[in-house]
Amino acid sequence: MTAAAPPPPTGRELSSPPTDGISNLRFSNHSDHLLVSSWDKSVRLYDASADKLKVQFVHGGAVLDCCFHDDSSGFSASADHTVRRLVFDYKNEDILGRHDAPVRCIDYSYATGQVITGSWDKTLKCWDPRGASGKEHCLVGTYMQPERVYSLSLAGNRLVVATAGRHVNVYDIRNMSQPEQQRESSLKYQTRCVRCYPNGTGYALSSIEGRVAMEYFDLSEASQSKKYAFKCHRKSEGGKDIVYPVNAIAYHPIYGTFATGGGDGYVNVWDGSNKKRLYQYAKLPTSVASLSFSRDGRLLAVASSYTYEEGDKPHEPDAIFVRSVGEVEVKPKPKVLSNPAA
Repeated sequence: MTAAAPPPPTGRELSSPPTDGISNLRFSNHSDHLLVSSWDKSVRLYDASADKLKVQFVHGGAVLDCCFHDDSSGFSASADHTVRRLVFDYKNEDILGRHDAPVRCIDYSYATGQVITGSWDKTLKCWDPRGASGKEHCLVGTYMQPERVYSLSLAGNRLVVATAGRHVNVYDIRNMSQPEQQRESSLKYQTRCVRCYPNGTGYALSSIEGRVAMEYFDLSEASQSKKYAFKCHRKSEGGKDIVYPVNAIAYHPIYGTFATGGGDGYVNVWDGSNKKRLYQYAKLPTSVASLSFSRDGRLLAVASSYTYEEGDKPHEPDAIFVRSVGEVEVKPKPKVLSNPAA
């Protein structure tokens, strides 16, 4: 009997991938379903374990973000200015509302039952998906931002919004009338991604300069003294430091460690508390555009999709890799205490 071939080092590649840049991918909170948005104007729903494309929606413009409501429905944010609700089983979609410019990011708040969108029109909008489609009463509120919205993240009642100009607004979503905190990124260059810590105490922020900043909500001196930034996704070549953008951050749901994906094609796993890199996966064919761990942390989905950090040039086709995650890759290593008697 011939032994089964070992899985490739990059993970198993899903069939029927998007045909243009992958903007985001997300695992469901309830299953191994994976929702993927793309510049080819599509949103695709896969069963990642079975490598099956279940349904595909096509919009009027590039789709810049997507999220789940539950296993039967989700939402999308499009460059055609629309926010859409997607019903998977019936292959139906309707327009929840609109912005005045491309909608860059979207998330669903389980705490409030609202959809939250951020746009390049410099606004944040909250929608009640239970309202009638396309009607104004779907819109709960519009909140001006200092610049174009690039990324947002939710943890419980906290919402963090990162915009152009290195602005960061922190909201309590129970009172959106004004930000709880207005900050400036501690990184020098354009923000790429923000993700809240799973325990709700702060957020990680990445930028185009190959750095990640670890921040805390608590403004006390003790908490603020714990914040730090570190370099990653860069290499030395010919005596020069080549720096890549950190496009994606994803937290492991069990251990609270996190993965970063960069324009260098690598995924690194970090123990933020102990300031250590735990693991580096095999190099992907091109830039890592997005990352997502499954609900139980067994799987990691990686979007291998060129993000144009080196300009318009020939590149590998877009692909989605799903790899099994070993405990050694994501579990923090215990601190070794020195023996005072030694």
